[in-house]
Amino acid sequence: MISIVPVQGIPEVSQGDDLAELILGCASLEDGDVVVITQKVISKAEGRLVAFDPLDPAAPDARRRLVLSESTRVLREREELIISETPHGFVCANAGVDFSNVVDGQAALLPVDPDRSARHIRDALRARTGLELAVIISDTFGRPWRIGVTDVAIGCAGIAAVVDMRGTTDVFGRELVATEICTADEIASAAELAKGKTGRIPVVIVRGIERSWFRESSVKAEIVRPPGQDLFR
Repeated sequence: MISIVPVQGIPEVSQGDDLAELILGCASLEDGDVVVITQKVISKAEGRLVAFDPLDPAAPDARRRLVLSESTRVLREREELIISETPHGFVCANAGVDFSNVVDGQAALLPVDPDRSARHIRDALRARTGLELAVIISDTFGRPWRIGVTDVAIGCAGIAAVVDMRGTTDVFGRELVATEICTADEIASAAELAKGKTGRIPVVIVRGIERSWFRESSVKAEIVRPPGQDLFR
C-alpha cells in the first residue's frame, strides 16, 4: 500500500543549508522511502536566487531578459508568457523562473543540474541512515492541451524515472507495445497532494513504492524527449 507523508517543520531554507540534515531533523525515514523535495528549496540552498524588483518601472523588460537568459530557445510568446526550452531540455513557462514563495525582491531559478542535486541529497541521506532511499525533485509545470498545472519530476536519484512495460502482457494476454510509465512524474504529482502550494511543506515522503523500481536514474536521460522524437517542435 502506498502512503504519502508530509514532513512538517522544515525551516526556511537559505543558501548553503544541508538539506539532508534538515530533513532528518524533521522526519523518520524507512527503508524504501522516496523523498520528494520541491524545487524551490533546492534553488534556495544552492543559491539560485537573483535580485528582481517587481515594482521597478523597468521590471517587465528585466523579467523578459531574465527568462531569456535561462532559455536556450523560445517556442512561443504571448504578452508576459514565454514558452521556452531550458538548458536542461525542459519546455516550460518562463524557463522555470519563479517569483512565488521567495522574499520580495528576488526570483528563483531552476537548479543547474537537478539530477545531480537529487543524487547529492540521496547519497547524504543514505550515508547517514544506512537505508535504501530515493529522492525526487519536483516542480510545477503546465501541460499542452490541458488546463491546470501539476507537479512533475525535474530531477531524480535512486528510483526509475520511467518503467518500461513494453513486451509484457495486459490482463487479456495482449502484448504491450508502447507502454512506458513515467513513474517519477507520477510520484511527484502524488506528493503534491500532501504538499500543496501554500502549506509550507517542501518535503513529502512517498512510502510503499515497488522495490524493483529502485535503481540509478535520471530525468534528463530518461524523461526529456529527444528533439528527433518530438512531433511538435
